[in-house]
Amino acid sequence: MTIRPLDLLDIPIITRYRNDVLTLDSARALTRGHPLGAMGLLAYINPARHLYAAIVNGGESALLGGVIHSRGDTFAKLLYLAPSSRLDDRQLPALIEHLAMQAGEWKAFHVMAEVDETSDVFPALRMAGFSVYAWQKLWDVSLLGKTESTQSRSPERVEGVGWRRVQSVDLPVVQSLHYQIVPPLLHPVEPAPNRAIGFVHSENMKCYASVTSGMYGIVLTPLIHPDERNVSEKVAALVASLPDRNGRRVYLNVRSYQTWLEPVLEDLGAQASPRQAVMVKHLARLLKEGQLARTVPANVNVQPSRISRMDVDE
Repeated sequence: MTIRPLDLLDIPIITRYRNDVLTLDSARALTRGHPLGAMGLLAYINPARHLYAAIVNGGESALLGGVIHSRGDTFAKLLYLAPSSRLDDRQLPALIEHLAMQAGEWKAFHVMAEVDETSDVFPALRMAGFSVYAWQKLWDVSLLGKTESTQSRSPERVEGVGWRRVQSVDLPVVQSLHYQIVPPLLHPVEPAPNRAIGFVHSENMKCYASVTSGMYGIVLTPLIHPDERNVSEKVAALVASLPDRNGRRVYLNVRSYQTWLEPVLEDLGAQASPRQAVMVKHLARLLKEGQLARTVPANVNVQPSRISRMDVDE
């Protein structure tokens, strides 16, 4: 078995598999489209991201896979596996391990994968060291946005939505909200936001939504405190007031620790995708940057301490 990086000579294989791909990064697929399409291949020249793809063997029996990492993040993500019709192949766990090793070279501490709970790839991921740490559903709220946008043309509605872009000064409050909502066991895998990206509700700073956007869609991942009131109105206002939407579809990514939001979204008429398992593999990384231990200078004599007698009061 030979595993090597994907190169230009493999374009015929990529073309053959482009309609037979299992995507493992749902937000990226919804916002940037097919990982083996034209837009997906252009991502390889983006210097802001680490993106790597590998192939096992070649010819008719080839397996493909990709992994992605954004600079500064503590985690990487499996991007895709292909063909999706051969998820039971005995070589697939070795390919996944190879992709995880590349993530370790980027100094990622974890590799994540998002998989429909009925997918046949579970055995291969488990053999490669992945385990489930959360569940999620992606809710399509695009129609909700269109409905609300027809009602939010007046200045009063626009000023009253309460949402604004996150600023650097808001980060401590957003991080505190993250620590209140996300279970402590998940903090190493799902760290608190460290960049001012997303939207926050200015009423009492108990509603935050990170944002991932691309040519095809917008994915919002909300963090809303359970004590918050009028949640349905605030979610609807957020979707309706998104700037520069330009007809793109909008999705809300709801993790298992925020499942109380699902009835709210159902009442708003949002449509849910099948439930997905969010899986993670923890990586061990060798620290190469060593430091010399301090030693006593050669011209210094150190005399050992001596205890000749110790009195103990009884």
